[in-house]
Amino acid sequence: MAPADSPEQSLERWIFLSVLFFSWTVYVWEAYLSYRQRRVFRTTTHVPSELGKIVDPETFEKSRLYQLDKSNFSFWSGLYSETEGTLILLFGGIPFLWNLSEHFTQQAGFGPEYEITQSLMFLLLATLFSAVTGLPWSLYSIFVIEEKHGFNQQTLTFFFKDAIKKFLVTQCILLPVTSLLLYIIKIGGEYFFIYAWLFTLVVSLVLVTIYADYIAPLFDKFIPLPEGELKEDIEAMARSIDFPLTKVYVVEGSKRSSHSNAYFYGFFKNKRIVLFDTLLEDYSPLNKGDGGEASSEFHASATGDTPDHEDVPPKVKNLIKKQGCNNQEVLAVLGHELGHWKLGHTVKNIVISQMNSFLCFFLFAVLIGQKELFAAFGFYDRQPTLIGLLIIFQFIFSPYNEVLSFCLTVLSRRFEFQADAFAKRLGKATDLYSALIKLNKDNLGFPVSDWMFSMWNYSHPPLLERLQALKDAKQDRKST
Repeated sequence: MAPADSPEQSLERWIFLSVLFFSWTVYVWEAYLSYRQRRVFRTTTHVPSELGKIVDPETFEKSRLYQLDKSNFSFWSGLYSETEGTLILLFGGIPFLWNLSEHFTQQAGFGPEYEITQSLMFLLLATLFSAVTGLPWSLYSIFVIEEKHGFNQQTLTFFFKDAIKKFLVTQCILLPVTSLLLYIIKIGGEYFFIYAWLFTLVVSLVLVTIYADYIAPLFDKFIPLPEGELKEDIEAMARSIDFPLTKVYVVEGSKRSSHSNAYFYGFFKNKRIVLFDTLLEDYSPLNKGDGGEASSEFHASATGDTPDHEDVPPKVKNLIKKQGCNNQEVLAVLGHELGHWKLGHTVKNIVISQMNSFLCFFLFAVLIGQKELFAAFGFYDRQPTLIGLLIIFQFIFSPYNEVLSFCLTVLSRRFEFQADAFAKRLGKATDLYSALIKLNKDNLGFPVSDWMFSMWNYSHPPLLERLQALKDAKQDRKST
């Protein structure tokens, strides 16, 4: 007769199985929601009557097929990711990698007392494993799906150079920050969670401040928006709402993808706006089929250099496509983005994020001494701080993280409606209406969604809901 498990062993098994069960429960739930959305993609083959004046049949069919391909890919990649994570837990992948990192650090002359050094080796090996196993999925996503639907502008050489650069930059940030965090936790005493939270707060603020100036330019070229009507209008709109704008940049995102975007960054009186060249109808190289003159002329006017056609990817040179928004529509999009600033959405998100971070570090301080948590994942005779962070933040907090994520998604949709309303008050309702339609067309967004899938996943309201709110504003303005 087999001996009965001790209470400690029963607790460890219960913790481990609970983590696995919850992980698969979330996966099955999200897979079910994705199935509901795929059913919408498969069955909605004709433009609904309410969309007849918004989307033409050709674009509707293209977006349907694109989103269906993406959803099918997401199913298989999600299944692989969940299976991989489960096998790693079942076969002791985490303690194995920790022991392997210990072997490498000992070979380098570091003993077991150098826990932080071993932790950095563990992180390096873990991120390398993740990069290698994720590589086939990234390649398929970009060079099969995005290529098939006309979005990919990368070559294989560009992709691999970019991937290596991203990995190296990530290590240059991740390893020093992690080593300092672990050191603070070790020397912080009873209130280490306060110091750890303050440290992560400072790091996040520094990264937000330097990202667009020092990190993003390592991957994409940023060019000042040339003097002209668009720049003058942007500066005038910023002044009208007291937005402390200092610079406006255009990023050459067309070398990577034909998707478009815009954002602002910076703290206090040092705000910058960044526009993707694919957002700008007058500058997007995707609107030219004869060598990308739009991009080259823009580069020349911004820098004074002779246009260099070799800078334009071959795929862009051969693409004949009208993309982007006119100047008034760009202003409307920026009116929406600046609405997030004026209405305090950015500050509110930072406050929520830091409150959550403080709570998590406090709970980590409460739980880090529980040896059963470490034993449940194969660490019976040692409790490394980094492993404790991994177990508690990723596994133990996972139910809380799912609830928080859903609440933030709901809040984000609310913020998007408020930002649209702010753009209305700037008199941009008509231009934002047409811009949203153009951007949806350019990015092949499918305007029909399952309500449950949308509720759980969409951080932005569905297109029809946003257009209806803007349409009401347009009608109100006409009536007055």
